[in-house]
Amino acid sequence: MYLSRVEIDTNNRRKIKDLSHLGAYHNWVEQSFPDEINSGQRQRHLWRIDRLNGKSYLLLLSATRPAPKEFERYGVAGTAVTKSYDAWLDQLKVGMVMRFRLTANPTHSIVEPNHPKGRVVPHVTIEQQKQWLADRAIGAGFELVGHRETESDKIHEFAFDVVSHDWPMLHRAKGHGVRLSRVTFEGLLCVKDLPTFKQTLTRGIGREKAFGMGLMTVIPEVQ
Repeated sequence: MYLSRVEIDTNNRRKIKDLSHLGAYHNWVEQSFPDEINSGQRQRHLWRIDRLNGKSYLLLLSATRPAPKEFERYGVAGTAVTKSYDAWLDQLKVGMVMRFRLTANPTHSIVEPNHPKGRVVPHVTIEQQKQWLADRAIGAGFELVGHRETESDKIHEFAFDVVSHDWPMLHRAKGHGVRLSRVTFEGLLCVKDLPTFKQTLTRGIGREKAFGMGLMTVIPEVQ
């Protein structure tokens, strides 16, 4: 596995005019793997957009290295970096406390007369979004540090934050678009089930993974 990052050239109008919706970013990611396109064997790629210190970055997790030229297509020249992710995964241990960042699409299903199998709708309040992540933590191999619930489920203490929430556009078909709920969480976690946690890091959490959701990254918490 490889983790790659490139600064998006937001000051170059010619470059970014195409990046008007999530589908365009998805195409950028896919075009960064020409060998997969030529062989007809597409791999799943996790990615997200990070905004740090006034700059925007495309962060990409993939089984193979992206082609440098294609990966920098909409980026600032010379800013693309790719590192081995397997080496990082090998350093993880049960009990490690990590600072995490996750961009996800928190949703739930509601049953309606016209949708007997359930209609997927986004969680819209911060409390709902945080509870969505809390409900998935143990099953994803980690525990949220500082999170507490009473047995009566009346008290919730979340030690992590929603640092951003927006509604980017996705054009699923020509002339038809839909806005997706994109939420970024930050906080502390403790690794509980190492194999499951590694799967979470490499496979993502939640829906819309092809469109910039689900990628969680972690760094050790400095004691």
